[in-house]
Amino acid sequence: MKTGQGFLLVFSITSMSSLYELTELREQIKRIKEDDNIPMVLVGNKSDLEEDRRVLRSRAFKVSQDWGNVPYYETSARRRANVDEVFVDLCRQIIQKDTYFRGPSGGRARRHGGHRPHRDPRRHGSRQHMRCTIL
Repeated sequence: MKTGQGFLLVFSITSMSSLYELTELREQIKRIKEDDNIPMVLVGNKSDLEEDRRVLRSRAFKVSQDWGNVPYYETSARRRANVDEVFVDLCRQIIQKDTYFRGPSGGRARRHGGHRPHRDPRRHGSRQHMRCTIL
């Protein structure tokens, strides 16, 4: 969590308790990151199991609003519905935050023609360029 730049908080729409468990996880992330403005997306998975739904869309949306209007998506991993959109949204938030902190010039990369070569963190002994970790 300490090195994560963005978080997908995923629950099952067939389990109310899975949504409740995310509240504590979100608080842990905020505490560890020492930041209230963390790129985050709330995801209700298993949208293909509508007949087994236990979490109303309106309830999940209310949670997303209570968390500072974090984006809320419903996905189906089985059908790959909205999966790409969730990752695109999270990456957009990470880039937006990174750009905000680096300024409009883009930091050192902009002064060298605006292109920053890809760096493999394993080869350079640094984790600062890692963008995504899936647990």
